[in-house]
Order: sequence, then C-alpha cells, then structure tokens
Amino acid sequence: MGKGPGLYTDIGKKARDLLYKDYQSDQKFTITTYSPTGVAITSSGTKKGQLFLADVNTQLKNRNITTDVKVDTNSNLSTTITLDEPAPGLKTIFSFRLPDQRSGKVEVQYLHEYAGISSSIGLTANPVVNFSGVIGSNALALGTDVCFDTKTGNFTKCNAGLSFSNADLIASLTLNDKGDSLNASYYHIVNAVTNTAVGAEVTHSFSTNENTITVGTQHALDPLTTLKGRVNNSGKASVLIQHEWRPKSFFTISGEVDTKSIEKTAKVGLALALKP
Repeated sequence: MGKGPGLYTDIGKKARDLLYKDYQSDQKFTITTYSPTGVAITSSGTKKGQLFLADVNTQLKNRNITTDVKVDTNSNLSTTITLDEPAPGLKTIFSFRLPDQRSGKVEVQYLHEYAGISSSIGLTANPVVNFSGVIGSNALALGTDVCFDTKTGNFTKCNAGLSFSNADLIASLTLNDKGDSLNASYYHIVNAVTNTAVGAEVTHSFSTNENTITVGTQHALDPLTTLKGRVNNSGKASVLIQHEWRPKSFFTISGEVDTKSIEKTAKVGLALALKP
C-alpha cells in the first residue's frame, strides 16, 4: 500500500479496476511510438458497430512538465499541461479543448501523509468548482467529493466515501448522487504470487429501491497472461484474457453473454496496445 490516504478517486479503485478495467465490447487498436527526443505519439482507433473513432495523442516531457495534445476524428483539439511537484506533494493541471472555448480548467492536487486534496475550477465567467478531500492514513480514510455550479448556485454533485485497507484487503463504502445511491465494494488478494484476487460491488438506489450486484475475479496464468471474469445479478457474464506479448504491449480479448436473454446474445471485444 502507498503512503497516505491518496485522493478521493482512489476510494474503491482496486475493486473497480478488477471488475471493469480492460473489458471491451468494441474493437480497439492502440500504438505508441517514441522519438529520439523523447516525444511519445499514441494513435488509437475504436470501431463501435458501423462507427469508427480515432485520435492521435502527442506527449512531451520536459523535466517536471508534461504536455499532452490530442486530436480526434471530430476535429477536437485537447491540450493538457501537467506541472508535477513544483512543491513537495503538489501537482497542477491545466487543460482546455478547442473549439469549445468554455472548456478551460485548472486543477490542483496535493498529497500529504494524512490527507489528499484535489480542487478544480473552470476558466469561465460562471465556473463550475470541484473539490474533493480525504483525511486519514493508508489504512483508514474518509473523504468527500462536491461540485458547485456558480451560474445556478446549486451543488451538482455531493458524495462521501470511507475506505479501509490492510495488506491483502480493501473495503470501501460511498454515498453518491446526493445521497440517492449507496455503493459498497470489496477487493481481496488471494495469492500475490499468481496475482489472484476477488472483488465485489453492491449498489443500492434509494429512489428506485433496486440493487446491482457484480462479482469478479482475476488470475495470472503465467507472468505475461491474465485471465479475468465477472458476473452481475442481471445475468450478464463477462470473461477477459490479456497477454503482454512484449514489454508494455498488450493483446486483449473479452466477451460478454446475457444468460437471462432468450436469444443468449453475446458480445466480443478486441483490444491491441503496442509500445516499442
């Protein structure tokens, strides 16, 4: 475990990654190349049915400043500039997207041994202000995540979370959607050598009185190949296999079956990430 409670987004992250990360229902291809000067260029394409989406991202690192520029098929130009540790534990992120002139945003993150804070503000006349904070340690953390729209004078987001961690277990409880949704998650390392882990997530909606339950597991077949599986109470079962065929280059194939559907519909996704 890392030192300190981390940021609010870290609450329940291990369970979310186990249950949802890398699962694909589309065909996706990503390739990254590096120039002698250290510039990284990442090209990616995703096929969603008959629709094809693509983007090119260029990343330049100069000391503690990282600049990312991305262009997509919708002619959007996104730029993110990250200043890492101008002071101990501090990170500043400036981002904007063209042609949307109201997309500019500044974010500041601060990590301390007993606290983690992230705050952002939109660069407009009536900005949206986000704030999240966590206090505690790497074993027990309590945090909140709020968003305030200065134009309407309303809180658009108000969440709270609690996380407990030890060497092989992480449990979290979050209250989301302004108190309408309660989420509990669990992540347990069964065998660190084979990267075997199990996880579960339960979400209850107070307004609809509905529950969503998802359980999953992962296991390393060998040091380069990982197998994952999950199932939810709606009857949708998914399986994924990912192979690192060269350093930082992954081939991933996943599938999903609706076991409660009369036609037993199935989806298959494919992802390829290449880094020389």
